[in-house]
Amino acid sequence: MSKLPRFMLSIVMAASATVALAQADVKGNGDYKLAAGDTIKVQVYQNPDLTMEARVSESGTISYPLVGSVNVGGMTIPDAEKRIASALQKGNILKQPQVNINVVQIRGNQVSVVGQVGKPGRIPLETFNMRLSEVLAAAGGVTREGDETVVVTGMRDGKPFRKEVDTSALMAGQRGDDIVVMSGDTVYVNKAPTFYVYGEAQKPGPYRVERGMTVMQALAASGGPTPRGTTRGLRLTRTNPDGGVVQLEPRMNDSVKPGDVLFVRESLF
Repeated sequence: MSKLPRFMLSIVMAASATVALAQADVKGNGDYKLAAGDTIKVQVYQNPDLTMEARVSESGTISYPLVGSVNVGGMTIPDAEKRIASALQKGNILKQPQVNINVVQIRGNQVSVVGQVGKPGRIPLETFNMRLSEVLAAAGGVTREGDETVVVTGMRDGKPFRKEVDTSALMAGQRGDDIVVMSGDTVYVNKAPTFYVYGEAQKPGPYRVERGMTVMQALAASGGPTPRGTTRGLRLTRTNPDGGVVQLEPRMNDSVKPGDVLFVRESLF
């Protein structure tokens, strides 16, 4: 059995992560950069009248009392704190302001993970160079029922972006395949292809198509023929790309394809 990660397509997009989780992720990583849609709470030491919540606009700014528009988009929280403190100083409002920012809600730097992972949903990007493997790990890992190919879609330079990534490359540590994900991306995890075994098999039913799988291996996965079954006259039903259905008498070293149906006949003797 392959040791590669497993993924499966989910029909419904999962809900966004909770606010508490988002806050914990931001507080634990000083590299987080504020983005459009984030809601922050600004507090100034010994100046409660300057406490307020603000939403980062699409242009990266917030509107702050007495100083007006302050650009904090793309800045880390410590840098944003310094920016607001500087604005208060330049406006002759406070001499040495001590500003503290908490992220109330993350709406900006996130990706959607769709598929059979431990925690499907929207994953905050802790940094601007978070890679695919890290996003999958943040989603709680993957199940055994998924495909070995992950599809990442989104926008790059104003144009639609789509890339298929083989998880074996991720496991092998090939950095070029472990792409950097961007805010707004969707990580689409397709369902693993299956084949079916019916008739006089020990464990008839659907099975995962492993890479390079042969008819012999497919039969072994189902436990092989029952005492009444035989591998002679084995039948394979396959649907062609054009929708046509063909029946074959496969050899044991023939490859198994997604959607194949193997029928184990009853022995006549």
